[in-house]
Amino acid sequence: MEQIRLNKYISTKGVCSRREADRMIADGLVSVNGKIAQTGMKVTSEDTILVNGKMITRDVPFILLAVNKPAGILCSDSDVQGKSIVSLLNYPERIYPVGRLDKESEGLVLMTNQGDLVNRILRGANEHEKEYLVRLNKPVTDEFIEQMENGVEILDTVTKPCQVKKVARCNVRMILTQGLNRQIRRMCEVLGYRVQYLKRIRIMNIHLKDLKVGEFRKIEDNELTEFLFLLKDSDPRPYKEIVKAENIE
Repeated sequence: MEQIRLNKYISTKGVCSRREADRMIADGLVSVNGKIAQTGMKVTSEDTILVNGKMITRDVPFILLAVNKPAGILCSDSDVQGKSIVSLLNYPERIYPVGRLDKESEGLVLMTNQGDLVNRILRGANEHEKEYLVRLNKPVTDEFIEQMENGVEILDTVTKPCQVKKVARCNVRMILTQGLNRQIRRMCEVLGYRVQYLKRIRIMNIHLKDLKVGEFRKIEDNELTEFLFLLKDSDPRPYKEIVKAENIE
């Protein structure tokens, strides 16, 4: 299949001049197949190319959704008796969740058809933030916050340092860069607490905002551009390798 320089391809699509295309590529505003583009690279008509977060070719569809998962729904990429997030959305294209949010929890889940994005978001070493609101069964103490922030031993490892802020008598806001299986619940249990309510409100630059439970919105424009920029240096190892190495939920 014929290859063409990226700046020429963008120009032939009527987006802008070659010179302006080169400037946007240099500024990290152009992505090819989910990766920040490099000056001088070549592409084909089968590549997915975004300029300022907007797709200029649809030969390969690019889908990234923010979903507000209800409690009681499984983060599964297959139909599980009508209780999976895939069944809930019933989206017309084949998409799957990025990682897990346990059945009892609610909040933000990303769904995509881009395997490369899954790899880059989930790997703990890439230090991508995920933010949660957590309600506990008893009052939060300074000791609890300190222990949580410094790391708790679960699943034969010590969790990475995280951010914990008390927002009410029994409520905290937590920011993690890991995704160990049921991590927050396990950490709290070790310290003698029980999670009564858990809601994820942010993944990297994508916020839940006022998205209603069970609904979704497309990630596009500036939000998508920033998201892809944050992923540009992330480890792209295959998902199976990541799960085996890091116990990712």
